[in-house]
Amino acid sequence: MAAAGLDVSELAQLALLLVAVGALSGFLAGLFGIGGGAILVPVFYECFRLAGVPLEVRMPLCIGTSLAIIIPTSISSFRAHYLRGAVDMKILRAWWLPVVIGVIAGGITARYAPERLFKVVFVMVAYSAAARLLLGRDSWKFVADFPAGPLMKLYGFFVGLLSTLMGVGGGLFLNLLMTFYGRQIHQAVATSSALAVLISIPGAIGYVYAGWPAAMRYPDVVALQLPFAIGYVSLIGAVLVIPTGLLTAPLGVRAAHSMSKRTLEMAFGCYLLIVGSRFLISLL
Repeated sequence: MAAAGLDVSELAQLALLLVAVGALSGFLAGLFGIGGGAILVPVFYECFRLAGVPLEVRMPLCIGTSLAIIIPTSISSFRAHYLRGAVDMKILRAWWLPVVIGVIAGGITARYAPERLFKVVFVMVAYSAAARLLLGRDSWKFVADFPAGPLMKLYGFFVGLLSTLMGVGGGLFLNLLMTFYGRQIHQAVATSSALAVLISIPGAIGYVYAGWPAAMRYPDVVALQLPFAIGYVSLIGAVLVIPTGLLTAPLGVRAAHSMSKRTLEMAFGCYLLIVGSRFLISLL
């Protein structure tokens, strides 16, 4: 018997869509260092809408599931970039603690925030990053290198917080910051893949915690439409997406290192513009 009012053929189509999205998200994880969350969240939103998931919990469910899926794909992407010697370990050592604190704050916020907040954050950050990548010039820089001390740690905190509210691995923010501070886009992409590992693990745990009250509010919906969900993490969505994502992440890394700096910036900028527009339309 089909769940959520969908017949067997419709459920099969959704499953195939998620498998294909897994392949694409893994490729993007390697190509852009973003963990794939910026494509997973919009696609999950449509899938959960078709499944009849209530609007109040739909967006956080998308984000929590996305963060869970990012864990293995970001590890695969980070390993491939690290073997090429492209990851800036100095940034990771400076950021690991403030990023984790920001992720914890994001998980607590997700428990109480309205659904609209997640969309607003997604749109604002995606558009800001797209404008920098598409319109920016090499002369658009703050200073030659990252600051030391409190400002650097503050950057890490907000990267962790906003990434958790968007369901992404932090690549959107780190790519933007690193290019503003004079780093090459290839190094930014590689370092972002490492940051995604740091964000996705505590972030997914935070959404499991945040989703328990929703399960209490919508027991019938959870039982019929979200089987095998733990808090705001859909295990079925994760199982369908992760395998193909792991296969395609190394291919994305290879493609990133074969592209010119400007080509990679333009591709990333166009991609962010598209996914940001999807949620802007839903806010209007």
